[in-house]
Amino acid sequence: MEYRRFGDSVVLRIQKGEEILETLCAVCEKEQITLASVSGIGAANDVTLGVFNSAKFQYESQQFTGDMEIASCTGSVTRKDGETYLHLHMVVGNVTKGLVHAGHLNRAVISLTGEFTLHVIDGEVGREYSPEVGLNLFKF
Repeated sequence: MEYRRFGDSVVLRIQKGEEILETLCAVCEKEQITLASVSGIGAANDVTLGVFNSAKFQYESQQFTGDMEIASCTGSVTRKDGETYLHLHMVVGNVTKGLVHAGHLNRAVISLTGEFTLHVIDGEVGREYSPEVGLNLFKF
């Protein structure tokens, strides 16, 4: 990965073979980012996406492999228990195969390149588990 910080924005290129969540966490830790929005595009060939089953209170995930364009990757950086907490959703697809997959990002490996931007927000928002919802919600 290569990146550069410009004031309240970080522009980064995630390189072939790097996993998106691991790379973004590493940048957030190095730059001491506690709150940010994330957006990105690129190409991936190994993606695991999930959807939250509200009846079971758990994520159900599926892995997708092959050539895919990252049409959109968006979400937030917060903190939970003193650690970086990423909550990202992703849309990937392959137009030549008529495939589109979307969901909560569990894992994605870049196949060619990834172009991501972190918009850093001055402050900190935590996460707290909600037994009513079954998710880690913003804690202000």
